Amino acid sequence: MLHHHLAVPRYVLLSSLTCEGLETISKNPSRILEVNREVEAIGVKIIDQYAVLGPYDFVTIIEAPDDATVARLSVALGSRGTVKITSLPAIPTKEFVEKLSWKKT
Repeated sequence: MLHHHLAVPRYVLLSSLTCEGLETISKNPSRILEVNREVEAIGVKIIDQYAVLGPYDFVTIIEAPDDATVARLSVALGSRGTVKITSLPAIPTKEFVEKLSWKKT
């Protein structure tokens, strides 16, 4: 019997707004929430999101079925010219420790 990994993969998205993106949200801050609805329509679930200070403007934690869906999301949003996204697959710490602790026989 095959065992399937039941957890949906998570990703951390680091987003930097372009000058055009900053102009858009300064005129219409609720645009951020509209984009989030568009993201969920692609098949991605937003788990958490923060506006941050520093080199990035937003940190978003998402669940997505696979890397290809996250790439599609990045292209769809990036092609607008308002945001640049760095996508990082996130491995739960417990799972990471289990993988590191696995001993070869």
